[in-house]
Amino acid sequence: MILSLFRKTTAPEPVYAVYRAIVAQSRQPRFYADWSVPDTVTGRFDMISLHLALLFRRLRSENAGQKDFSQAVFDLFFKDMDRSLREMGAGDLAVPKKIQKMGNIFFGLLAALNEAMDRKDLGALEAVLSRNVFDGASGPHIRALAEYLLAEDARLATQSADTIVNGAIAFEAAA
Repeated sequence: MILSLFRKTTAPEPVYAVYRAIVAQSRQPRFYADWSVPDTVTGRFDMISLHLALLFRRLRSENAGQKDFSQAVFDLFFKDMDRSLREMGAGDLAVPKKIQKMGNIFFGLLAALNEAMDRKDLGALEAVLSRNVFDGASGPHIRALAEYLLAEDARLATQSADTIVNGAIAFEAAA
């Protein structure tokens, strides 16, 4: 998947629309102000990653075209991360290493989330979030985020995969 970053194809508008919706949802103030997600580059990466994971969970058992859509959103995410790193001053030699590390973090988070969420295990999901987003902290804010993710996962399951692939994804306001 990481090598697909170097393709010269341009993502179609529905891919951009869904990615923009994910980024907008990830920027909801409640995550940072009320649920103590660190308002840092890493915290924002984590929130986008969590919402991407929800999308990928929704489309994982669909047809090949929908899996291709997931791949295109993934590619766009990492192109955006590449651009962001360069804007923050990361050098040309450092960016690929940072992107590879981010990819490894993302896939680790996705695997752990899938395991907990497939079982609908709130405690396991809280542990994943504590470890990956909150640097080992505990508290009611972690449960709130875990409950939000489970609710959004259920909500996305009711949305048509074709609608999502056509560029419309709806999240519940986190406020």
